[in-house]
Amino acid sequence: MLTDRPTWTRAVGEFAGLLLVVLLFSWLHTAAGRGVAAAATANAQVLQSIERTLGLDVEPAANQWLTAHPALIQPAVYYYRLYYLVIVGVLVWIFVRHRDVFPAVRNTLVAMALLALPVFWTLPMAPPRLALPGIVDVIAEHDVVNGPATRDLDSGHNLFSAMPSMHTAWSLWCAYAAWRALRTTRPRLALLPWLFPLGMIAVVLGTGNHYVLDVVGSTVLLVASIGVAHLVARRTSREVPATPS
Repeated sequence: MLTDRPTWTRAVGEFAGLLLVVLLFSWLHTAAGRGVAAAATANAQVLQSIERTLGLDVEPAANQWLTAHPALIQPAVYYYRLYYLVIVGVLVWIFVRHRDVFPAVRNTLVAMALLALPVFWTLPMAPPRLALPGIVDVIAEHDVVNGPATRDLDSGHNLFSAMPSMHTAWSLWCAYAAWRALRTTRPRLALLPWLFPLGMIAVVLGTGNHYVLDVVGSTVLLVASIGVAHLVARRTSREVPATPS
C-alpha cells in the first residue's frame, strides 16, 4: 500500500517553497523602491487630498495620541517589528494541527505577496512619517534594531511601499488563517484572532507608517488573495485524477 511522504519531508518542502517566495518578494519589493522618492511623495500628496475629502485624515491625530502616551510607545514598536513571529507561528500551528486548511491559507499568503508587488512598482507611496509635516517618526526614534536607518534612502530598504500596508495585510492573513482553522470546532474562539489586525491598524496609524486608505488597500488585498486561492483550489481539484475503486 502506498503511503504519504513523512511529515518532516512535507514540512521541509512546504517551508522551503515559502522561503523562496519570501526571498523573491523581498528582492522585488526592495527593487521597487529605488529612485521613486519624488513619485512616492507626489502620490502621497494625492492620497492625503483624497483622505481629507473623505474625512479620513486621522493619521496626525493618531500619531499625536501615541506620542502623548510614552508608556505605549515601546510596546507599539515591538508590535510593529515582531509580527513576523506571529506569521511563522500561525503557519507552523496550522501545518501541525489543522493540515486540512493549510493549502488554502498557504496559497492565500503567496497570492498576497504576488498581488502586492505590482502595486509597489506602479504606485510608490511615501508613508505619513516621510510625507506629513509634524508626524513623529516613532519607529526611527525608538526601534532598537534599525532606528534611524528606517529613514535612510541608502539603507537597502524600500521606504516607499505604504500602499497597501503589508503589516496590516499579513496581520489580517494571520487572523483569517486562525479563523479558518477554528471556525467549525470553536466558532467563538475563532473570532479572537481578528483582534490582532485591529491592534496592528492602531499601531501603523499611530507610528506614522500608514494611511487609513493603506489599510483599506490591505483589506482588498486579502479578499482578492482569498479569491485567487479559491480558484487555485478548484482548478487543482479538477486536475487531480479520480482514484480507481
